Amino acid sequence: MERTYASSSSGDKASLSAIRSVRVIPLQHPSPTKAVGPPAPPLLERISTRLRGMSADEWLSGLLPCSRWMRSYKWREYLQADLMAGATVGVMLVPQAMSYAKLAGLHPIYGLYTGFVPVFIYAIFGSSRQLAVGPVALVSLLVSNVLGSIVDSSSELYTELAILLALMVGILECLMGLLRLGWLLRFISHSVISGFTTASAIVIGLSQIKYFLGYSITRSSKIIPLITSIIEGIHDFSWPPFVMGSIFLAILLIMKHLGKSGKNFRYLRAAGPLTAVVLGTLFVKIFRPTSISVVGEIPQGLPSFSIPRGFEHAKSLISTAVLITGVAILESVGIAKALAAKNGYELDSNQELFGLGVANICGAFFSAYPSTGSFSRSAVNHESGARTGLSGITMGVIMGCALLFLTPLFTDIPQCALAAIVISAVIGLVDYDEAIFLWKVDKKDFLLWVITSITTLFFGIEIGVLVGVGFSLAFVIYESANPHVAVLGRLPGTTIYRNILQYPEANTYNGIVVVRIDAPIYFANISYIKDRLREYELNASSDRGPDVGRIYFVILEMSPVTHVDSSAVQALKDLHQEYRDRGIQIAIANPNRQVHLLLSKSGLIDLIGKEWYFVRVHDAVQVCLQHVQNVIGKTTGASSNETMPRRPSGLLQSLLKQESVPESLSMHEPLLRENIV
Repeated sequence: MERTYASSSSGDKASLSAIRSVRVIPLQHPSPTKAVGPPAPPLLERISTRLRGMSADEWLSGLLPCSRWMRSYKWREYLQADLMAGATVGVMLVPQAMSYAKLAGLHPIYGLYTGFVPVFIYAIFGSSRQLAVGPVALVSLLVSNVLGSIVDSSSELYTELAILLALMVGILECLMGLLRLGWLLRFISHSVISGFTTASAIVIGLSQIKYFLGYSITRSSKIIPLITSIIEGIHDFSWPPFVMGSIFLAILLIMKHLGKSGKNFRYLRAAGPLTAVVLGTLFVKIFRPTSISVVGEIPQGLPSFSIPRGFEHAKSLISTAVLITGVAILESVGIAKALAAKNGYELDSNQELFGLGVANICGAFFSAYPSTGSFSRSAVNHESGARTGLSGITMGVIMGCALLFLTPLFTDIPQCALAAIVISAVIGLVDYDEAIFLWKVDKKDFLLWVITSITTLFFGIEIGVLVGVGFSLAFVIYESANPHVAVLGRLPGTTIYRNILQYPEANTYNGIVVVRIDAPIYFANISYIKDRLREYELNASSDRGPDVGRIYFVILEMSPVTHVDSSAVQALKDLHQEYRDRGIQIAIANPNRQVHLLLSKSGLIDLIGKEWYFVRVHDAVQVCLQHVQNVIGKTTGASSNETMPRRPSGLLQSLLKQESVPESLSMHEPLLRENIV
């Protein structure tokens, strides 16, 4: 059913003596006392109902995600690819695990332990089929940075705290997965992550340069102490480890580049770390150079079950555990989602968090320090053709074989070879391409990247993360408190209203301002929105000339407004009263169901008047134009063309003649049906 508005004026009888009727789509108003629907059941009841409705397969898939790919495993198609990919990444993992353990300040054996048990556990409980879990450079640096300030790295307590940290990180990840709190990390922007990773990569590279130089340097996560220590110890510089390390680094970078250049050479990328370790070990065994430091004796055999110790220090590790959890989740879940999209299956982020948490908890009982998904190894796993979690199980088998049979061979691995492996891995983390992209696209995000990078380099990892996240949240709050508000005009020949800055040809009308609010309205942004409305009113009034002289109507297009809180409702009431005192009427167009219901409950609909709520902006403009026409006719006896739009002439007449608008444009279903509200 349509609302019909009649218009007449005492002006020019030739054009306005006839009564014009304007057809407007009716907006169905909800009753504040009318129930919207049955009340929602309590949370526990909804969870209980959902659990009771799950089938046995759904239970199995939820508890053991590996069952999803096991049930549909295609042996002839997948088996060879999974075994080859797992073997390739396993060969890459063994030397990397020892290198990252050294970076963490631990004995290399703990890197091997971290690449053993968590790999098996994640293959069972993790939802990604290509993610390669184990020790990574960034987490190793965080472990070294925090534990080094608590206890000496040569003490047994240092190792105990690293293992305890794995347990704490695992518990946090499990809790976040079970409570579905992964959304919290969405507030950390990509520019913060990129800036933090870039700075951390530089710190990691400088911390490993000591194995190239042949002398010890200060353990620190700040760039100034590292550079100062390197310069002060330059008199102890030794050429043999520098030359050997540089050669290994060159070999690794060349093999990595060749591995990325084509499918025929992709295995070179994975074989690089093993090549450096084998060549370095052969050189030491043959020539026995005294100036080249080696790894030393590594225990043989699988890790034994043991309960983590050092719980009296757990309180001092909470902040670090939270930081490592955040970094690990951002790295792992991001990689896992990208790989899932490439391989055509869905990934549950919360299930992924739970899988990583269980892997860390179980690893802590077998002497592992915190582990997470590795970008480089996951990329190699994907490129090598991994199809399911069987590739991860294969990695674990290779690591187990290395622990059982190969550790005597690792005794003579040069330290500079392991350092070269770490440096070659973190070079790819220096994301200068992202900085260039941000500079071109968004200066604000570029500033965020620079702030995070510089703060991390000069003030340490914890401060860098806190400052980066703080600025990121500040930008989010600023954008939320200062939303985009646009003045709309009608596109010629249509009933569509768009931003006049984006579409300069759009027509606006004397006496009327149409404003679109592109955000929820709540206590933090209502003052800004009111300021913008006053500004648009004043600007529009000063630009109208003698036709009208002032604004009579402000139309609020509210389709983008998803939420309105009590503060906003009160502010709208105040604004209505302010406008009313100055002879201005508010009209509201196209509020969504929840906003419409809240406005009804608050009494704002009755306060403004139900006749001033519309389905479309076009309907509101038609009605307001007629009222402006009446005002002009009564006060000035003006002719009907005195409310002409600013461009082009004659548009008012065509607007008021409904025959000129196609029926498909002027007739639509009401916004809210009675049976909904």
